[in-house]
Amino acid sequence: MNVALIVIGVILFLIFVSVVYFVGVYNRLVALKNQVPQAFANIDVLLKQRHDEIPKLVETVKGYAKHERETLENVIKARNMYANATSIDEKLEANNMITAALRQLFALSERYPELKANENFLNLQRRISDIENAIADRREMYNFSATAFNTAIEQIPEVFIAKMLNYKPFPLFKAEEEDKKDVKISFE
Repeated sequence: MNVALIVIGVILFLIFVSVVYFVGVYNRLVALKNQVPQAFANIDVLLKQRHDEIPKLVETVKGYAKHERETLENVIKARNMYANATSIDEKLEANNMITAALRQLFALSERYPELKANENFLNLQRRISDIENAIADRREMYNFSATAFNTAIEQIPEVFIAKMLNYKPFPLFKAEEEDKKDVKISFE
């Protein structure tokens, strides 16, 4: 009788330890999973601010660069693409398009000295540049959160629980190929 009680006690203890361990791993994975959308939402706030500043910038440039219609249309198209994006992947793609379009728009100021000297343009350019810097910081935090989650769901024993919960890795923000190219500088 004593041996039976000890065996039952050991079995109950092992079940208890297993349940506590499972709950701990589950809670850790849930916490990591929830940090990723939060980090992306922090980026989204800045992307929305940038989205709101773009029409002001386009209107300022329109008066100076009337025949630069394609560049202005690219900026507006990228802005609209972001506004209609629903998934993280779509937002990442739209964000890259906006960044490229803004780069083209800011390059226009080099061709139009009076635009380059316009106080409103300079303020908007500075504001968008500040937002871009903040977005870069938040992208780093997003990538950190996504990497922590992606790593956790691939490690043993978490991988088994992650598979049961059907957790999938989050995409990372990556630099576009154009962003990796050397910058051409001319002193003409």
